[in-house]
Amino acid sequence: MLKIKQQMVEKAYKFRFYPTPEQESLLRRTLGCVRLIYNRALAARTQAWYENKERVGYKQTSAMLTNWKKQEDLDFLSEVSSVPLQQGLRHLQTAFTNFFSGRAKYPNFKKKRNGGSAEFTKSAFKWRNGQVYLAKCLEPLSIRWSRQLPPDCVPTTITVKLDPSGRWSVSLRVNDTRDLTLKPATKLLGIDLGITSLITTSDGKKVANPKNLHKLHKKLRLAQKSLSRKTKGSNNYQKARLKVARIHAQIKDSRLDYTHKLTTQLIRENQTVVVEDLAVKNMVKNHKLAKAISDANWGELVRQLEYKADWYGRELIKIDRYFPSSKRCSNCGHIVEKLPLNIREWDCPECGSHHDRDINASVNILAAGLAVSVCGATVRPEGSKSWKAGALKQKAPNSDVKESRAVS
Repeated sequence: MLKIKQQMVEKAYKFRFYPTPEQESLLRRTLGCVRLIYNRALAARTQAWYENKERVGYKQTSAMLTNWKKQEDLDFLSEVSSVPLQQGLRHLQTAFTNFFSGRAKYPNFKKKRNGGSAEFTKSAFKWRNGQVYLAKCLEPLSIRWSRQLPPDCVPTTITVKLDPSGRWSVSLRVNDTRDLTLKPATKLLGIDLGITSLITTSDGKKVANPKNLHKLHKKLRLAQKSLSRKTKGSNNYQKARLKVARIHAQIKDSRLDYTHKLTTQLIRENQTVVVEDLAVKNMVKNHKLAKAISDANWGELVRQLEYKADWYGRELIKIDRYFPSSKRCSNCGHIVEKLPLNIREWDCPECGSHHDRDINASVNILAAGLAVSVCGATVRPEGSKSWKAGALKQKAPNSDVKESRAVS
């Protein structure tokens, strides 16, 4: 008898919760201890490198934590659960690993005004009758269950977070064994990301950019102006700071909600979705467009498409960012030399076809994505620096680097 291997997907379900005064006091102390240990370990690792050129790892910082707990001025570290403190050191190790791999900048010190988070593993919480009991807490967390966890799923890790606006949230990480694969669809879609229109699809549709920051920009500006006039550290300063933080939270929530609804709709309706592999971090260095690009949330949109396609059995293809999708005629393939951003419509000098800039780009993106998917062809323009770099990599002996990195 054949055994069918269950597909397991790791998911995190986030909920708001409202702690009792006793729970809030304990959780705030826990967050403060996690922040203290993280900052002390970061300072120790930085000092060891600059003074002795010595790398300090997780094991050394864990031994430091044991010694810190024995000090009289740090005896309060024993009043909270030790698991979040150890997890904080593991997160610091991950931050350094990402830094040395070139994926992130050097770790920063944590600040109290940013709230904070504490991660509890299985040994530091109990899941009983659908309720969460954290270590050293006698009562369960008062969670607002906006949706139910998958059946027969038990949380493996729980993260408690306090955001700058003063809201408490809990994230439950579970292993979902359900088969989420959707029925196959016949539609293929190319997507061009933009600012005026958030996305333009290859079937000629345009989805407007909600511009969440723009809607609340005046309210945010006035709140920030009021904050700048308060004496730092005073009660009025804290009230004004919370007001600014709440406006930022409102912008963030509306932006994330819109992105989730849009990506879910795209994945459910299309079997294959093709997007450009944009370097958003480099694009926001343009100070004239940085605010608009950040508000459009391109990076998060593509990230959600990627993991949702994996969940629901769809295909997401990323084509190379150097592919001239806007300057190429989707009818005859002619590439114009220059096409400034202010030109939204243009006529092909070869075949005379009239193009909407964004729709033409989305059609080309779909065609390039299908070419990459079928035969692994490169979509970089011949003669460009990126094309030459890819050609050199192909010629290198024993190289397994493909010329096109468009396939996700």
